[in-house]
Amino acid sequence: MVPSEAWRGTSDAIKSSMDLPVDEWKSYLLQKWASLPTSVQVTISTAETLRDIFLHSSSLLQPEDELFLKRLSKGYLVGKDSDAPLFYREEGNKKFQEKDYTGAAVLYSKGVSHSRPNTEDMSLCHANRSAALFHLGQYETCLKDINRAQTHGYPERLQPKIMLRKAECLVALGRLQEASQTISDLERNFTATPALADVRPQTLQRNLHRLKMKVQEKDSLTESFPAALAKTLEDAVLREENEQLPSASSSIGLCVDPLKGRYLVATKDILPGELLVKEDAFVSVLNPGELPPPHHGLDSKWDTRVTNGDLYCHRCLKHTLATVPCDGCSYAKYCSQECLQQAWELYHRTECPLGGLLLTLGVFCHIALRLTLLVGFEDVRKIITKLCDKISNKDICLPESNNQVKTLNYGLGESEKNGNIVETPIPGCDINGKYENNYNAVFNLLPHTENHSPEHKFLCALCVSALCRQLEAASLQAIPTERCVNSSQLKAAVTPELCPDVTIWGVAMLRHMLQLQCNAQAMTTIQHTGSKGSIVTDSRQVRLATGIFPVISLLNHSCCPNTSVSFISTVATIRASQRIRKGQEILHCYGPHKSRMGVAERQQKLRSQYFFDCACPACQTEAHRMAAGPRWEAFCCNSCGAPMQESLSPMREMTCCAVAADLVQNLLSAGTTWSLGYRTFSSRSEWPRSFSEMVN
Repeated sequence: MVPSEAWRGTSDAIKSSMDLPVDEWKSYLLQKWASLPTSVQVTISTAETLRDIFLHSSSLLQPEDELFLKRLSKGYLVGKDSDAPLFYREEGNKKFQEKDYTGAAVLYSKGVSHSRPNTEDMSLCHANRSAALFHLGQYETCLKDINRAQTHGYPERLQPKIMLRKAECLVALGRLQEASQTISDLERNFTATPALADVRPQTLQRNLHRLKMKVQEKDSLTESFPAALAKTLEDAVLREENEQLPSASSSIGLCVDPLKGRYLVATKDILPGELLVKEDAFVSVLNPGELPPPHHGLDSKWDTRVTNGDLYCHRCLKHTLATVPCDGCSYAKYCSQECLQQAWELYHRTECPLGGLLLTLGVFCHIALRLTLLVGFEDVRKIITKLCDKISNKDICLPESNNQVKTLNYGLGESEKNGNIVETPIPGCDINGKYENNYNAVFNLLPHTENHSPEHKFLCALCVSALCRQLEAASLQAIPTERCVNSSQLKAAVTPELCPDVTIWGVAMLRHMLQLQCNAQAMTTIQHTGSKGSIVTDSRQVRLATGIFPVISLLNHSCCPNTSVSFISTVATIRASQRIRKGQEILHCYGPHKSRMGVAERQQKLRSQYFFDCACPACQTEAHRMAAGPRWEAFCCNSCGAPMQESLSPMREMTCCAVAADLVQNLLSAGTTWSLGYRTFSSRSEWPRSFSEMVN
């Protein structure tokens, strides 16, 4: 079977444990499902529409269920704690004394996230972090933290320390005029009120003299223009953008097929390395990491462990050691005040009081909510209403079957009506056949409702229902009123029955949760590990966030793809990894790759997550080879006469009988000196490759 269009998704076929709810809530709901009468299970299992699934399931959500969920959500300490800044400052000071300036900066950031604006706690945490950033050579960022410390009321007695640091940064950056002015201001203030300075006069005078000498030395040198920055992946631009597929190269085209659905092909010969797609995520949510709630098994209620949320902006995913926290919670952090403001206006004003609940319900539920918030209730309602009209109000979601149309470019399919051939728009395209990175394209990604298990649909529906109840309880005050059709209708909902408008919102979120299993993209980054002084370091690919990319979602899977994907911030780039001929399909790998796992394991993983049997060339070749019998059956063992067979060991040696295979496997896994008869083997190069070699 050819992979269908909706079988796109994460770079790793194994879903993150944070995608779905925490284990306690998941187990609770699965037990609830198992305890339901058979008739109720059948009603939900046979429901024809997502609307029916949502309404039947939400009617079963009881107050005691919500109470249990609330207790779980409280395990995540996402609010601000007035006692935490001092704790994190002291822990950061320990790291600072150990010269672990990166670790110190992260701990000071945790203190910042718990501090209230315009308090001494906030100013001291910013000032301490500026010291760590200075030692890391991040002078621009250090200056920003110094300004923040002063904005939030940095104590007058400590001003000389922070002003000296400011002057040092300005000198290092070559901003000599500003540095001289800062030194003059510091001298004048110290002369006026020397008793207020929390620093020795001799030390201050010595540092000021040293800085003046630095300024003079640098001023006497001929300043050169800064070296041009090297071009990076984020500077890459599409050579010629596609008119039908914004964010894609003109070298590829959109096609549709009865079996494949929508897919991408090369419209001309493509060379290795050519940029094919550069797309910003329509929506993305930072992966909080695989850590349990902080209060589980820790000596302190404050967590000193480092997670993605401490190192990356929660909006643009930019790496930073100087995060800017939300004023209302300690969880959401950003790289700048601009990102903070944009996130607040678009979605965080609603998400802020729901932080613990969203962490409990998982990333997929969080994305489903953020999608609807980004688009706004008005546009969600319009799209769903339009779909309802098209299908005679029978369903509130798209039909599950693909359009039975011939392969055709430019976003139009053909169907017969009254004996005539008429053009039908491809799902996600506008009437002109243009496929854009917008909510229409996202909504048209198939949820594969019929392939998900009944208990999984029940779990997702109750997660969305619980979220809707919380929004109702808050009277949706956090959602901008201009984004709602009629906010009074939403507030008028009567528990346990949801009003029609909230039902629309809930069904949309349920659809998105089901879509994400096949269409979410794991956004990854490379993290380096190893001791600071060592020249040997290790690097690994880690999952940073989960996002939706409508254009990239058009790529079908292959276990031996002809493209590669990389990420910078929220932008994904797809490049050709080999020569692609005109008319050849553009293929992506969803995780199971032929170089990493055998065909049986790949097939199982793809079938369980994406609901299809892969028929790519790599799978067909391996399946044919397996069906043909043992690879080395023409060769027999000199000792036992058994046919040679390929070993299951990591090095794939040729062995004969099972006893010999087990022996070689043991030798390979030992890693020490082993003796066999009169022979001793101490290295891999000396290990025998067959039974006959062992006995000779």
